[in-house]
Amino acid sequence: MTEILFYHLTESTLEEALPALLEKSVERGWNAVVQAGSEERRDALDAALWTFRDESFLAHAVDTEHHAPENPVLLTVTPGNVNGAQIRFMVDGADAPDLSSYERAVFMFDGHDDEQLRKAREAWKRLRQESHTVTYWQQSADRRWERKA
Repeated sequence: MTEILFYHLTESTLEEALPALLEKSVERGWNAVVQAGSEERRDALDAALWTFRDESFLAHAVDTEHHAPENPVLLTVTPGNVNGAQIRFMVDGADAPDLSSYERAVFMFDGHDDEQLRKAREAWKRLRQESHTVTYWQQSADRRWERKA
């Protein structure tokens, strides 16, 4: 069964927190797909991943690019999994597709955005009712993740 995690951003922006989680996923040997709520947000994340740190490179692509399936990290707005990802990130309130083919699914949401909070709560309730094991992580003041549930 898919391990499902909810990451509540309270101190960092998505652009600050997501790259480290993607790097850890790739270090595990996993491909990752990041599903954004809009094409504009997907494209903004694409730009952020090219510039998040001067000394590192995180190979990634947008799903509309020709070589997208060959990349370990794929940014999309669709439910597909063209790079054979083992982990799927839903960000900015993106609706989750069927998650049964993933080892892990991560919902990342901005704690300062009422709409994202509402959607995260709905997803949490729905997934718990479906008998999934879900965990809830919130950022501490020093930007570390603390398990809350």
